[in-house]
Amino acid sequence: MHTTKHAHTVWEGSARDGAGKVTSQSNALQNQKLSFKKRFEDERGTNPEELIAAAHSACFSMALAYALDQSGHTASKLDTDAGVTLESTGNGYKVSSSVLKLNATVPGMDREEFAKIAEKAKTDCPVSKLLDADIKLEWMLN
Repeated sequence: MHTTKHAHTVWEGSARDGAGKVTSQSNALQNQKLSFKKRFEDERGTNPEELIAAAHSACFSMALAYALDQSGHTASKLDTDAGVTLESTGNGYKVSSSVLKLNATVPGMDREEFAKIAEKAKTDCPVSKLLDADIKLEWMLN
């Protein structure tokens, strides 16, 4: 089984003063504005790192739900935040890390078993595999 998804960006102008719009195949993102100020300052709008963080938190949550199902457990709730860091490398920029912060409610789940399953889900998540970055997982089990 395989799947390919698409997104499209149109950029106009210089890197610093120009702007772009990104649209996803499903139109969940539709002409979302991109710019230097949205990426490096606090102007409203989205940016690549925010989109990566959204993808990573969603992918990890789905991978963990699947792994829990495989172990005979069902989560009542997986609440995942991803913090993606972009930093200057001297030769440009690099996504250097993604920190996944998880608050999980899994009735009847043993903490030790949960830790193993969550770490494996972090590693097996396709977005984790895609990122050339340090990936950390912090979790709390309820």
